[in-house]
Amino acid sequence: MDDISIRPWLETDSAVELTELLHRAYARLAAMNLRFWATHQSAEVTEQRIASGECFVAVADGAICGTILFRNASRTSGSPWYDRPDVASFGQFAVEPGLQSHGLGRRLVAHVEARAAASGARELALDTAEPATHLIEWYTRLGYRFIEHAQWQHTNYRSIVLSKTLGSRPAE
Repeated sequence: MDDISIRPWLETDSAVELTELLHRAYARLAAMNLRFWATHQSAEVTEQRIASGECFVAVADGAICGTILFRNASRTSGSPWYDRPDVASFGQFAVEPGLQSHGLGRRLVAHVEARAAASGARELALDTAEPATHLIEWYTRLGYRFIEHAQWQHTNYRSIVLSKTLGSRPAE
C-alpha cells in the first residue's frame, strides 16, 4: 500500500476509467440488488458528481485504484443532519476489489476526515444502504455512529446516515 498515492482528481484523469472502477467496486452491492448510483452510473454522471465536490483518487502505477468524493458543509444537504451548517460529507467512495481489506479505504477516509477538519466542519457524514450491514460495521469500526434514516429518490433501499465528530478516534 505504500506505493499508492492519494491526490486530487485532475482534468486529465479519465471519468470512464473511474466509472469502471466504481462499477467493479460496487458489484457486490449490485448483486445484493442495492441500486447505488455507483452500480450503474454513466461516465457523464461520474463527471457531474465529481463537479459537486472535491474528488480524490488513489493511484498505483499510473492507474486509479480508489476514489472518494468530499463535499464541504455548504455542499452537503438533503436530510436534517446533512442540512446542518457544521456537517461535511463524503460519497462515491470505492476501492479496487483486489485491494479491498488492505487499508486503502481507511487511508482514503482519513484523507477526507483531514480535509473536512481543515474546511471547518465539526462532523463528517456519509450514507449507505441499511441492508449493507458489512459497510455499516466497517464505518462503525472507524468511529462513525448512526444518526438517522433517509430515503433518496434514486435508490431502492432505505439509507442510514452515519457521522463522526472530527478529531475523535475510532474505537479499538
